[in-house]
Amino acid sequence: MPRQEISGPATARHSSRLAGRLDAAADKSCSHRAAILAGLAGGVSRIEGMLESEDVLATLRAVEALGARVERTGPGQWTIEGGKWRDPDEPLDMGNSGTAARLLLGAASRFALTAVFVGDASLSRRPMERVLAPLKAMGAMTGAAQGGRLPVRLTGGNLIAIDYTPPVASAQVKSAVMFAALGARGQTVVREPVPTRNHTENMLPLFGGNVSVEADPAGHVITVPGGQSLTACDLAIPGDPSSAAFAVAAGLIAPESELTVAGVMTNPARFGLYDVLKEMGAHLEFTPAGSRCGETLCDITVRTSQLKGVDVTALRAPSMIDEYPILAVLAAFAEGETRMRGLGELRAKESDRLSSTAALLDANGVKVEIEGDDLIVTGAGLAGVPGGGRVETRDDHRLAMAGLVLGLGAQAPVSVDETAMIATSYPGFFDDFSAIGANID
Repeated sequence: MPRQEISGPATARHSSRLAGRLDAAADKSCSHRAAILAGLAGGVSRIEGMLESEDVLATLRAVEALGARVERTGPGQWTIEGGKWRDPDEPLDMGNSGTAARLLLGAASRFALTAVFVGDASLSRRPMERVLAPLKAMGAMTGAAQGGRLPVRLTGGNLIAIDYTPPVASAQVKSAVMFAALGARGQTVVREPVPTRNHTENMLPLFGGNVSVEADPAGHVITVPGGQSLTACDLAIPGDPSSAAFAVAAGLIAPESELTVAGVMTNPARFGLYDVLKEMGAHLEFTPAGSRCGETLCDITVRTSQLKGVDVTALRAPSMIDEYPILAVLAAFAEGETRMRGLGELRAKESDRLSSTAALLDANGVKVEIEGDDLIVTGAGLAGVPGGGRVETRDDHRLAMAGLVLGLGAQAPVSVDETAMIATSYPGFFDDFSAIGANID
């Protein structure tokens, strides 16, 4: 399987007239789920446009180690023959991917197998108890490092259905429980007071899965009958709105720019950033572009815009949880104050993303503060961000990309200390930004 080799520091310098048309990078969340569901399904699934990032490759390697036949037939083209999973010969290395770890824990728990899940230093600091708790309630046996962290030893099989309300809004926890529920006795119910991204709900029926989703005054209720067998299917992965956000942000702040990012998924549970950007005054045009994998797509055309500060409520967080670093960068170029509320979940990302984002801005002369779980940025306008700082990325791919985008609009160059981790989510980042004229060394 391909691995990415890009690494080392990088520097972004003020750029103007960014232009061109990019195909959106394949969606990471959908790629993970497609690999897992194809690995569970009987028969051979063919997947087009798979994101070949380090995170997704970790999932593909794990699915193969658990007993599926996995083959790369071309760039982004994969065939997966699924079926019953077995004990892997070695620990399953999740790398830096929390999505891979949590979703695979759920999927593997439905089988009578034992597997050990490990990850890199960053992932090993992230909480897993939020997914282990419901799996244990279903009958899985788990052992974890102190604080419910990796490495985790899982023994699955003989699960029973549960009625579960996650204490924290999390699509990863919801999906893990849904994957486990496919093999449980009885009917599992997951109750979401705050709806999260619903790619698992959209993709399961493509593999012949039975799932129902109902809205009630308390939120969404997802029901998954147990004892299900999935069937292979062919599908294509939609474009990632989280990755597209970086090119869109660059087009908003670099002078005299106009560019289009094509094939971006419009799922409302993932599109919150773009709604906020419209409220900030961004010049964005959305053109329908068909559908893939049960998700609708659009092409996004962006032009340089003078943004204004806004108040982003905590209710927005589930629909844009990965986009706050780049939104904070855009807030630095806006006029007035932007307050982003209820960001406690950012403390459990690849880094403490709340404090890391604030440090990124502070290092580049932007006025920023944290009040509780709120991030407050005082914008300096399109031409007023000083830049000149060196960003400590803390093994966080989104901080690295956000720092480089900031440098494209700042007065002085902005450096990031490492770029290797960008390959975990957006391996084509540097090629795409070169294609639109960004000045990044």
